Order: sequence, then structure tokens, then C-alpha cells
Amino acid sequence: MADRSKDHTFSVPNLLTYGRIVAVPLMVLCFFIEGRLTASDFARWSALAIFVVASITDYLDGYLARKWEQGSAIGKMLDPIADKLLVSVALLLLAAEGSIAGWSLWAAIIILCREILVSGLREYLAAVKVSVPVSQLAKWKTTMQLVAIGFLLAGPAGDKIIPYISETGIVLLWVSALITLYTGWDYFRSGMRHVTGG
Repeated sequence: MADRSKDHTFSVPNLLTYGRIVAVPLMVLCFFIEGRLTASDFARWSALAIFVVASITDYLDGYLARKWEQGSAIGKMLDPIADKLLVSVALLLLAAEGSIAGWSLWAAIIILCREILVSGLREYLAAVKVSVPVSQLAKWKTTMQLVAIGFLLAGPAGDKIIPYISETGIVLLWVSALITLYTGWDYFRSGMRHVTGG
């Protein structure tokens, strides 16, 4: 019989991860309250509030899992998935409603492509039992992405309170895209050694 005392499936850290996944469709729903894609001030502030709470859980779930020694296989699997869902869906939503447009779409494309490519490499390396640790810069990359998306979600609604919120969000998006590009290359360089045997 399995030792239920060590079953952390429904531990607080994992519940926070589950909540982050649930937050993704709720964030999108904020822009469709009127039955169609509408970037009203209410939609933006509501989506931003959900996004901020979800982003905080990104830090808390790992911290609490380590502090309370409640790490689990399902937590390790779902945590990066939840992170990528939150960032990817937010970028697609912002592109759909027009906050990310023109040349700035390339910044979003860089981020999305990196996440897909690295996920594929990570899956392969896991199959051959090779672990490539996440660098400190990669953690800053995630933080920068979340901050940039937060500014862009506020967008025009935020501009009414503090000027240039939208422009700041675009600048931060490009900065995070450049960091994403570098960390992606660094991860691939390390991972490909195990693929090619070099």
C-alpha cells in the first residue's frame, strides 16, 4: 500500500500551481465578458489582477514546497507547464486585442518559440535522464516576462493613471525577448552536448 503520508498531490504548493492553471482561462474570460473580444478598462484591470495573483503563486509554490518539504512529481511536472501557459496565453491575448502589434509581435514570437523549443529539448533530456539546471538569468527572464505582460495588460487603462505604461510594457517585452533568446541559446548549447554526445 502506498504511503499516503508522503502524497503531496493536494498540498498547498500544488494547489497554488493548480490555481495558476485555472487562472489562465479566467484571465482570457475578462476580455470576453461582453461576448466578444473587448479591451475595456474593466477587462484590463480584472485580467491584470488575476495575472498578478497567478504570478505571485509562481514564486510561492516553489518556496513553500522547499520550506515544507512537500515536493512532488506532479508539482515538478505542472509548475513549468503552468508558467508557460500563463505567459503564452497572455501574449496571444495581448496580440489578439492589439496591445502587441507590428514589430513588437516579433518579441512575442521569440518568447513563444523559445519556450516550445526548450520544452522539446527538456522532454528529450528527461527521457535520457539528463538534467540541465535552471540558471539565475533564466529566473530573471521569467520575472521580466511577467512584469512586461503586467504593464501591457494594464495598457491604455494604466496610461490614464501613469503615462507611458503601454510604451514601458513594449520596451520591457523586447528586453525580456533578448534575455529569452540568450538563455534559450545557453540552454540549447548545454543540452545539445548530451544529444550529440559532444
